[in-house]
Amino acid sequence: MIRTSFNHGWEFRPKVNPFAELAGVRVPYQPVTLPHDAMLAQQRSETGTPATAYFPGGTYEYRKTFTVPAAGEGDRILIEFEGVYRDAVVYVNGVYAGQRPYGYSPFRVDATALLRYGADNEIRVEARSHQDSRWYTGAGIYRDTWLLTGGPVRIAPGSLHVTTPQVDADRAVVEVAVTVGNDTTLLRTTHLTVDVRDAAGHVVATAATPVSVRPGEPATARLRLYVADPRLWGPDTPTLYTTTATLGDGDTDTTTFGIRTLSLDPHRGLRVNGTTVKLRGACVHHDNGLLGAVSTARAEHRRIQRLKDAGFNAVRVSHQPAARAMLDACDRIGMLVIDEAFDMWTSGKTEFDYHLNFAEWWERDIEAMVTNDRNHPSVIMYSIGNEIPEAGSPAGAVQGRALAERIRALDPTRYVTNGVNNMLAVMADLAAMRAQQEQDGGGINTAMAGNAGDMMNAIAGSDLVTQRTAESYALLDVAGMNYSEARYPLDAGLFPNRIILGTETFPTRIADLWAQVLRHDHVIGDFTWTGWDYLGEVGIGRPQYHDPDAVPAFNGPYPYLLAGTGDIDILGDRRPASYYREIVFGLRSLPYLAVRRPQHFGKTFSGTPWAWSDAIASWTWPGSEGQPATVEVYSAGDEAELLVDGESTGRRGLVEHRTAFDVVYQPGELVAVAYEKGVEIGRHRLRTATGPLSLRAVAEQTAVAVGGGDLAYVALTLTDAGGVVHTAADRPITVEVTGDGELIGLGSADPCTAERFDATTRTSYEGRVLAVLRPTGPGKIRLLATAPGCDPAEVLIAVDETPSR
Repeated sequence: MIRTSFNHGWEFRPKVNPFAELAGVRVPYQPVTLPHDAMLAQQRSETGTPATAYFPGGTYEYRKTFTVPAAGEGDRILIEFEGVYRDAVVYVNGVYAGQRPYGYSPFRVDATALLRYGADNEIRVEARSHQDSRWYTGAGIYRDTWLLTGGPVRIAPGSLHVTTPQVDADRAVVEVAVTVGNDTTLLRTTHLTVDVRDAAGHVVATAATPVSVRPGEPATARLRLYVADPRLWGPDTPTLYTTTATLGDGDTDTTTFGIRTLSLDPHRGLRVNGTTVKLRGACVHHDNGLLGAVSTARAEHRRIQRLKDAGFNAVRVSHQPAARAMLDACDRIGMLVIDEAFDMWTSGKTEFDYHLNFAEWWERDIEAMVTNDRNHPSVIMYSIGNEIPEAGSPAGAVQGRALAERIRALDPTRYVTNGVNNMLAVMADLAAMRAQQEQDGGGINTAMAGNAGDMMNAIAGSDLVTQRTAESYALLDVAGMNYSEARYPLDAGLFPNRIILGTETFPTRIADLWAQVLRHDHVIGDFTWTGWDYLGEVGIGRPQYHDPDAVPAFNGPYPYLLAGTGDIDILGDRRPASYYREIVFGLRSLPYLAVRRPQHFGKTFSGTPWAWSDAIASWTWPGSEGQPATVEVYSAGDEAELLVDGESTGRRGLVEHRTAFDVVYQPGELVAVAYEKGVEIGRHRLRTATGPLSLRAVAEQTAVAVGGGDLAYVALTLTDAGGVVHTAADRPITVEVTGDGELIGLGSADPCTAERFDATTRTSYEGRVLAVLRPTGPGKIRLLATAPGCDPAEVLIAVDETPSR
């Protein structure tokens, strides 16, 4: 079917009761371009919940007027939504056309019989969000939309499926399956041609067959093609091929794919193209920070590329199916993916979450996820859930097996896992734990605060967990375990055929965790919570200072906005934890310096296990002159030396790649020198920002394109004349965007702020602000930034015209 972008010309407003409108209540529509997050524009307040970043719930409606030409007999017109959060209901010309309760599933509605051909038509979409998640979800039509048109004999959308069942150095077998529909009243025979093109666009294989289709009985045709000298897709060589299927009447469908092999066993672990790969994993939520839930090609590519640059080779999409734009980016960049179906089954975690719809809809949502993913070579594993309480019961094992087998029926080429929290799986058996949970009044997350790692590990290694989870793990290809590294060595003896993956782990324990991954062949990787900071679950990673005997609070109070955890902040800038992890992974030889905030010197740190120290890579602390400060040094060597203004403070050995020095702060220079067996292996330097303050504006790309989800990112930074970021001179930065673009997001990485992402002024945090621009037409975009006490800064970005993807 012909696929046309349906993102433009929409309007949006909070939903209005029709009786209220009759009584004179008027709520005007506002024009929007999709994808759009309706929640991000709402006013946060103390009455909200920390899980969703204190954003209120609501019901929203979108509408669009469009025309379609006259249709022939048997023609079909579908409207496809890649994601609507949540409980979407679609009306065409006032008539119900379809719905989808789950907010992360792509779906289509058939508008053929509801349209007025050659005249104006109206589509209206309702979406709602209310106490239905443990994180920020956004709301509305937050992923791409498409208009699909096709003749009476056509390729069914989403049916083009490519597998590579046999691969060797000389030749790869490429099997292509295509479903052809027939909406005429007669048996029809059409001609199907399939070709495969390499990355340069050259045809490397082709095949054809006639296909006969009965009326109303779709037929699936399978063709085997043979690609000589295949270029294999892998994390380091993400080579893509393109397959195009064409019917005799001209209907076509195209998809990209990769030629690669997967294998799995407890002795050689996970192998991609015959080579063992340990998964250096990042859990990531679906939001894009400043853009809220909006997913676009550029935003997703930027995020995946920065995660890859930081040393990750895999992402676990947590805890919902990935956007197509993210999977496309993973394919191009070479990032392995675990795509996850659900955060709950029949046991709800919030009042109105998907557990209310699970029994009726889970099969359709599994099918939507697998159909969306199965041509993406980056996807190596499906997860059927996250921290599902039912996993420790026979009934839960029955449900888990049904989910796993449904996935295998749809796609037998990938593995199945489940992110099991072993403590949660046996919670019903732990009377004392349950009583504590009820007393705290904070549910699952409160029970996991404080000494969560020690508590969960002790429970995970118990005989109770061994017995209660045996069946739920046995039905999987990979035993996904959240915060349960105690089972890694234990299960090597108890379950010698069990393959384990750390599907969610504490970032503060990466040195020990990664050592265990390398030590145990049956443990195939580690996924930290999280690789990228996110909206909601506010404050779980914030540094806290309390009495040593006090339990740190799990969430931060309003106006906390971000979780405050993650190797990379919401602007895409790496935090100290990211460089430490890169060293632990064995990917960085240079040392790294970070300084704890001097105002907290001597206080007892008591953050949650998701909280790194409050250190940042800065030696600019005005007002702290003459005061003690702690300097952290991370290194791949066995010894580190700290130089303060050229004077050595001595050498120290490293424990788990880190050490710390207490020094007195004075403006100047810090240098960390790393040694291995007495030989210097690298240096890292920090210098105090001095002199007049400058505002710098740097565009990440000098040109962007109209259509296809492209965006322009502009970094706004407060620096001294030498380019050193001044982390302690924050002030409001105002941007003005003119020309052929618009500002769609302005923000900082401040985890606790009431400022908005849709404003034109934003206070910097640690010297940084990020602006996100959307091109509106060919030409140029001009951004002018101003800040008190600084000269204005300006950037120009060229906008090229290109067809939508």
